[in-house]
Amino acid sequence: MFKISLALRNLRGIVILLILAFHSFVAYIAAHPDTPLPFDKAPYAWRGYPIIDSDRWIGFDLFCAFQFLYLMQLMFFLSGLFVWPSLMRRGSATFLTRRILRLGVPFVFGTYLLMPIAFYPVYRATAADLSWSAFWSHWMALPITPTGPMWFLWFLIVLDIASVALYSLLPRKQHFLTRHFTNVMSHPKRFFFIVIFVSATAYLPLAALYPPWQWIGFGPFEFQPSLAPQYVVYFFAGVAVGAFGFERGPLDLDGMLVERWAYWLAGSVASFLLWIFPTALIVNGSGPSGAGLHLMADLGLVLFAWAACFSAIALALRFAAIRSVVLDDVSENAYGIYFFHYPFVLWLQYLLLGVALHAFGKGLVVFALTVTLSWAASIVTNWIISNAWLTFKRHAILP
Repeated sequence: MFKISLALRNLRGIVILLILAFHSFVAYIAAHPDTPLPFDKAPYAWRGYPIIDSDRWIGFDLFCAFQFLYLMQLMFFLSGLFVWPSLMRRGSATFLTRRILRLGVPFVFGTYLLMPIAFYPVYRATAADLSWSAFWSHWMALPITPTGPMWFLWFLIVLDIASVALYSLLPRKQHFLTRHFTNVMSHPKRFFFIVIFVSATAYLPLAALYPPWQWIGFGPFEFQPSLAPQYVVYFFAGVAVGAFGFERGPLDLDGMLVERWAYWLAGSVASFLLWIFPTALIVNGSGPSGAGLHLMADLGLVLFAWAACFSAIALALRFAAIRSVVLDDVSENAYGIYFFHYPFVLWLQYLLLGVALHAFGKGLVVFALTVTLSWAASIVTNWIISNAWLTFKRHAILP
């Protein structure tokens, strides 16, 4: 169990670094429009591509496409893993209270304090009046409330509430899960195909209406309509694995998932190619048109997302169940790094606009500085909160 927990902890740190890399590199992909997107015009596509640099590198297109298709699914799966053990240990009321405080308060502060600072350089990239007051008037006039990466927090709260409701409804919870999930969890291939079937059923109808990069929102509650059901499926797949038990399910260190890690990795690469070839033909308009090509791309996305998640977990269990000082500290500060990183990303990308440097170099500079600055911000914030809490307890106890 210790090695499994260590591998998952390291994987969490790696995933956070990949998210920072994705956001750092996305300004330099070759598929961008030629000019920055207008700040005040619907559909406000700058939410997906905030800063657009004229320096591009096709390698970042491949990297960002690869990460875009599975990384958030993996985040939700990892988030679901420890939900059921936490509910069993703490109970519904305590669990939900802690989750709302841990996710809800940062969501409010992040959305209404941090995101205006983060998106200010996006406005400056196309504005005539660069002042903060001019930006603020444009910001307040928007019919949307851009949340950036903060959307993950409110979505996770909703899923936690649903988990509590499910936990409260199931009688003899552990016995119920053991009886119903043994045949599935003991065979990773069976579990794999069930998740594929459910996620495809959830994704394909919506994919016909919404491309995966489109966002919609109600106030600050933004989400991707085609991918949101997938996130729900992956979260509850993680809940099911965590409820069944790490050592005897798909995460078993001696199980088929770990033993055949190379096959899962090869499968993820093959399914990525199944997505990227029809997608490239659709985007370039150089292939046959029709629903068949779109269906092939959509099926490739569904297959790749789960295959990539499976292979990432298999690789972590096989190779990352070791102590690493760097990954240990990154994982410890993962939440803070995620919370703080976006303003650093966008401001660094903005400051590098027009700088005579290859796109590859710019991406590495943004990534390295973003990791350093957001990591430092997390450490400092944790120190302040810890000392404030100790001071509060000391004064609450003393007369």
